[in-house]
Amino acid sequence: MSGGVDSSATAALLLEQGYDVIGITLKLWPQDCVNRAEDKCCGPQAVTDARAVCHKLGIPYYLIDEAAEFQKHVIQYFADEYKAGHTPNPCVMCNQNLKFGRLIDRADQLGADFIATGHFARVEQPLSPSDRERVAKPGEGRYLLKRGRDLKKDQSYFLFSLRQDQLARALFPLGQKTKSDTREVARHCRLKTADKEESMEICFVPDNDYGGFLRQAGLAQRHRGEIVDLRGHLLGHHDGIEFYTIGQRRGLGITTPRPVYVVELDAEHNRVVVGDESALDRDEFTAAHCNWVPFDKLAGPIEVTAKIRYNHPGTPATVTPGGDGAVKVRLHAPQRAITPGQAAVFYQDDLVVGGGWIMA
Repeated sequence: MSGGVDSSATAALLLEQGYDVIGITLKLWPQDCVNRAEDKCCGPQAVTDARAVCHKLGIPYYLIDEAAEFQKHVIQYFADEYKAGHTPNPCVMCNQNLKFGRLIDRADQLGADFIATGHFARVEQPLSPSDRERVAKPGEGRYLLKRGRDLKKDQSYFLFSLRQDQLARALFPLGQKTKSDTREVARHCRLKTADKEESMEICFVPDNDYGGFLRQAGLAQRHRGEIVDLRGHLLGHHDGIEFYTIGQRRGLGITTPRPVYVVELDAEHNRVVVGDESALDRDEFTAAHCNWVPFDKLAGPIEVTAKIRYNHPGTPATVTPGGDGAVKVRLHAPQRAITPGQAAVFYQDDLVVGGGWIMA
């Protein structure tokens, strides 16, 4: 329970459905994060709100310290990816390793059968054995991950990496609801979080200033390097590739006759490469460390809708198996700012087929 309206409504809905519910907040923040993000889901106000909701609903509440695991699997990953010239996606890693990793271990200790969260997504359980014999189709017998009904709030993108054993333990009561439905549930139960404003930022990075966070946390230091154009001509200098992202135009600290954008972050040579806007368009990339939901392994080319970042609308693509679990993704139309380190998630209608991490 994050202390927000979504997880509060989730607990209320589960009680209505007859579940025996336990509320848990994972204490994930380092101390310096608390000082800078008191009102976020990694702050003490969130704990106060979550505890108050549990008291109102009459369910037990636990605060469990997982700060060391969060530091290892999320914050250190976050810093390492920026140092490698990538743009990380910490929410995917948090879901994979904490919410559906460590939290499952805690659930086992408490005798709980399922993990429920406030994600706007759906899990469909497999057919019964008798139905599987009658209707033998690919994917039958596996848990399927699908978009939430409220497409504006759908969060299935952040869950693509969940394995079958994790999906088997997952409950998403908000999957069939809209955001307004969720607030109505909380209001009906008179929960203090009913009208609480939601945060759209990374929970441990106040004001979305990820560069400032890296510096203040001692995870990145300024180190001078070159800013060059696509031909390698020197245009200026930077203080570290960690503080730039693909597609960035503002704050480059250089003067050029026309606008230029970051098109590549060369970690090996500590270079920021810039070019005009057309240089951001690409129609192919490789995705590695893929996870597949309806099947274990991609056997051949498939047609999908590919999302190259969370707020991307998706675009038709052909995904072809490569070596070592990687895939080649050919987009039917070029897309802007395909960014190494981000997740590429593949859909067929509302089904999450799978996804992987953009490499190049």
